[in-house]
Amino acid sequence: MPVNTGSARYEGLGKAGVGHVSTGSGALSDQPYGFGTRFGDEPGTNPEELIAAAHASCFTMALSFALDAAGYKDGTLDTSAKVTLDKDGDGFKVTRSALTLKARVAGIDAAEFEKIALDAKANCPISKLLNTDITLEHSLET
Repeated sequence: MPVNTGSARYEGLGKAGVGHVSTGSGALSDQPYGFGTRFGDEPGTNPEELIAAAHASCFTMALSFALDAAGYKDGTLDTSAKVTLDKDGDGFKVTRSALTLKARVAGIDAAEFEKIALDAKANCPISKLLNTDITLEHSLET
């Protein structure tokens, strides 16, 4: 299996510091991050946003493959994830990843769709990585 890489550089310390984050694939290249992008409205990214994108994409792909394995061949899955960062003692902790899914899958009934979706939520690799509450709100268009 491939090993994926990412890197970060932070110049300065604390709130005055400025960081840049990159992925090995080049999808992100020196994307700015820091206190202002994490807790303010400065342009750039932050770790929780990157986790949200990773979780949404991982879950969606896992669900797509599970639906295909169950015999469904046509559909569209749109997922968003909201990752919550809360105060935890003297620091912070990711306390939740809330997935919201809108799906259109030809020929599936609601009960089977929910069963497959909940299994994908529990078993996608990023869900397994996160040590937090993971919720799934979903709707199936018919």
